[in-house]
This record gives sequence, C-alpha cells and structure tokens, in this order.
Amino acid sequence: MSSKPYRYYPASSLRLKPDVPGAQYFAVALEHSMLTYFEVAPSSVFAEHRHASEQITLVLSGTLLFRVGGEEIRVGPGEVIALPGDVPHAVLSLDEAVTAVDAWSPPRPSLQAALSLP
Repeated sequence: MSSKPYRYYPASSLRLKPDVPGAQYFAVALEHSMLTYFEVAPSSVFAEHRHASEQITLVLSGTLLFRVGGEEIRVGPGEVIALPGDVPHAVLSLDEAVTAVDAWSPPRPSLQAALSLP
C-alpha cells in the first residue's frame, strides 16, 4: 500500500466491469466507504436484493425506477435516493441509458472484486 495519505485514480485505471446484464461499473474504496459508477443500458433489471451497506444513489443521466416497500420511486438526473442498510429493493432502468454514482458505507464485499487500483 502507498505511504501517501490519499488515493488518486486516473481515468485510465477506472475500467468498467460487468454487473447484471446490461450494466457495468467501476468501484473505488477506502476502509469505511466506497463509490461506484454505473452505466446501465435501457430495460436493465437489478432484481430485488438487500445488503448491509447503506446506499446513496445520484443519477447523472436517464431515470432509475426503485421499488422499495411496495412503492415505486423514479429518480432522474440530479436526484438522489438514500437507502439504509438491509432494506429490500429492486432497481430498473426505463427506456433510456442511465449513468449513476453510488456511495456505500461500509464498502460492499460483493463489489470489491471490481475495485480499481490507483
């Protein structure tokens, strides 16, 4: 590990990896937090799931439909949804491509396999 008090990730180190069909992402993390960037094709589905980590999603372009507790919440460009840990939810892209950023705390072990290295 570097002796520097920061981690810098040049664009060339941020390689997208596959997730669910139609979605790809990269991840960076520190000990207590993680950031993921997603590119999601139209009509992609993240089936209902839950995770211990808190999730904050900022949609950059397109619209994501979150299904949480029997509700459907449309999250569009510049909008944010924040989910506590262990809340069951599903996420769908609609008829256009989506880009989004997620913040996680603590880091999700299932996403750490895609960590970008500085």
